[in-house]
Amino acid sequence: MAVKMEVVDVEKPGEEVNVIIGYTHFIKSTEDIYEALVTSMPGIKFGLAFCEASGPRLIRYEGTDEELVKYAVKNCEKIGAGHAFVILLGNAYPINVLNSLKNVQEITRILVASANPLQVIVGETEQGRAILGIVDGFAPLGVEDEEKRNERKEFLRRIGYKL
Repeated sequence: MAVKMEVVDVEKPGEEVNVIIGYTHFIKSTEDIYEALVTSMPGIKFGLAFCEASGPRLIRYEGTDEELVKYAVKNCEKIGAGHAFVILLGNAYPINVLNSLKNVQEITRILVASANPLQVIVGETEQGRAILGIVDGFAPLGVEDEEKRNERKEFLRRIGYKL
């Protein structure tokens, strides 16, 4: 049996949009992920799509922002891996929602959470498609020196993530 591999570029409506991709296992996931997101942050804007792996095998979707929902569905169509989900966040960061998502009982794995350019490596067999890996951003250009280390620490304190 052969495995065909494909690289899928994740599309989003702007560089500032964050993407979360993972696996879940049940049709109930769509509504439970929606609830986890809206209760994590008031006024959150997001789009969510989920590739159903059995039965009618539909892409199920929810969200609070029509454009983000459209992109989530488009990415699920391109990835096409059973039980994969894609979330696009418009006015939130993964750090605001990841703990809530990790507590959704149907979620089996979160593969990436990033605003970087993303590529999904997909494998396809006669049965279907699977996410084999994620390319998140670009390769490193070097190791931080003391100046860059201090800049990192100052930045985190300036934006309120460290005291």
